[in-house]
Amino acid sequence: MKDFITQRLPRRDVFRGTALGFLTSWLPAATPAAKGLQLGTTMYESIGVKPLINARGTFTIISGSTMLPEVRSAMTEAAQHHVHIDELQAGVGARIAELLQAESAIVTNGCSAAITHATAACIAGGNPDLHVRIPNLAGFPKDEVIIPRHSRNVYDAAVRAVGARVVEASTVEEMELAFGPRTAMVYILAGPNAESGALTTQVICDLAKKRNVPVFVDAAAEILTVPNVHLTKGATLVAYSGGKCIRGPQTAGILLGRKDLIQAAWVHSAPHHGYARSLKIGKEETMGMLMAVEMWMKRDHDAEWKMWISRLDYVAKRVGAIPGVTTSVKMPEGLSNKHPTLNIRWDAAKLGVTGRAVARHLFTTEPRIALPTGAGDSGLAVVPYMMLNGEEKIVADRLYATMTAPPKVEAAPSTAAPATDLSGRWNVRIDFLASSSEHVLHLKQQADTLEGTHQGDFLSRDLAGSIHGNEVRIASSVSERHGDSLQYEFTGTLTGEELSGTLSMGEYLGARFTAKRHPRTRG
Repeated sequence: MKDFITQRLPRRDVFRGTALGFLTSWLPAATPAAKGLQLGTTMYESIGVKPLINARGTFTIISGSTMLPEVRSAMTEAAQHHVHIDELQAGVGARIAELLQAESAIVTNGCSAAITHATAACIAGGNPDLHVRIPNLAGFPKDEVIIPRHSRNVYDAAVRAVGARVVEASTVEEMELAFGPRTAMVYILAGPNAESGALTTQVICDLAKKRNVPVFVDAAAEILTVPNVHLTKGATLVAYSGGKCIRGPQTAGILLGRKDLIQAAWVHSAPHHGYARSLKIGKEETMGMLMAVEMWMKRDHDAEWKMWISRLDYVAKRVGAIPGVTTSVKMPEGLSNKHPTLNIRWDAAKLGVTGRAVARHLFTTEPRIALPTGAGDSGLAVVPYMMLNGEEKIVADRLYATMTAPPKVEAAPSTAAPATDLSGRWNVRIDFLASSSEHVLHLKQQADTLEGTHQGDFLSRDLAGSIHGNEVRIASSVSERHGDSLQYEFTGTLTGEELSGTLSMGEYLGARFTAKRHPRTRG
């Protein structure tokens, strides 16, 4: 599953949680056990880390998927021998290409690395003189990558990491104009947006073929198809994550496609030196990835689906016995994140607890359970994709217990009158983990409600917030043009003309802040 890409939050939802919410706010340091690392079922606990039940999906932040037993065995065996890495990659790539009916293949250090290596291959070929200069593309004959607007996302940072200049296109006409002598590649993010509207994968591939420009498809979260659906449509290269539905190593991926570009992509991969030395793929991950593909061709996918449905049925029956609770199973559309999802709904006022509160409680108490984010007042969801045998019973029991006897996990909101009017300009110092920065908040207050703008290091974004007594909350969210999303939630206490407290930044953890009002802007 591609990690959730945050969209800009509506103002009324600005405090309903970031993309990762409480799951990725600043976590306290683990306390290692006195005896140090102990192998076995309590390995993580031995270093002070509490494992969790994954009822959310194959998200990197909660360590992706669980590797198949055969994959673990292949990696263990691979670790016992030495091989020449170039020879290993050639052998493994040939076998994967045979299995998946592609012209050529390599194993990469995750799908993101596959994106980077593919981009480098299209820009520099297999030329080592060019390779060692990446990401400085001065003097390169080609340095542009076209990305349709519907495919801009947080993962296309792997394209930009090579130094490529991104050219966007929203229509067929803009796409045709975007092609030029410096165009090296077209990048497409697989999914519904690439299969609807005017700029579909098929249309883009047809346009690119006329100009002899390679097309790369990022299919990280998709199931494998044989023959490959994207290559069949005319794509030149396609990449997959190994640590998601394929259940290979979390730090592995696959790049498939045209042989000369696959070979060039390997030139740009470690163990060869240059920009991508950090994207090293070891013999263990390489053989584990091959085994995962071998097993994909042997796995009984229909039986897996029935197992997922049975687990959801168990949970649905348990929580469905609670008065006022309804359940339904949502089936997936397309090839990405192909699993069923159980939606559980209720009236929060009648049940006495919100979905957000239930999800937070299950994540922060033991046994820990990670559920899909985005839970609001009226319910939550359960994903069976990566749940282990028997865990559906634990999930069902914990949900039932929490929903029938709700803990006090949400503090009642303050109703105190605002201590002052915060309107004006506030100069903010943010102390990050290893640096600091100066931001500005322009606030306008009406009763206990705040609105205005938050000026960051580069961009200004709308904000919304509240003040009750001396307690202040302010949140802002901005989606960068290239797909990245930044979210800030300031929670502080007002003392005179100074506001100080904590800052939550979703996946970027947390910070501290202090803010002082500019004296000439008061009220």
